[in-house]
Amino acid sequence: FSGVLSPDVLWALLELQEQLASITAWAPVAGREVTLSDVCYAPLNPTEPGLGDCCVNSVTQYFQNNGTHLAMTAVHSDGKKMGTVDWRDHLIYCVNSPLSFKDITALELSCMAEYGGP
Repeated sequence: FSGVLSPDVLWALLELQEQLASITAWAPVAGREVTLSDVCYAPLNPTEPGLGDCCVNSVTQYFQNNGTHLAMTAVHSDGKKMGTVDWRDHLIYCVNSPLSFKDITALELSCMAEYGGP
């Protein structure tokens, strides 16, 4: 993997998303500061969404926007060979099976986004 799917780009994207999610703005009509959760699309919790409920479409959602998940590695055996699996294996699996709640690698990560949807 290279270019936009390099680890450095994914880490930078994750950091940028965290920075954007923490932005607040003064809303004069409301008379208060508003956040992303005040204006986001939150299909699974529309009445009182938190940041984790906001539908943010990003490749990092395959890792639930979680740096620990992105950094995970595991020893995996397919019955014949042993090897190490990492974010690349998880990403390939999720691109092919985006509705999976657990990939078939030893990582056993969900492909579902942080907010709970695909």
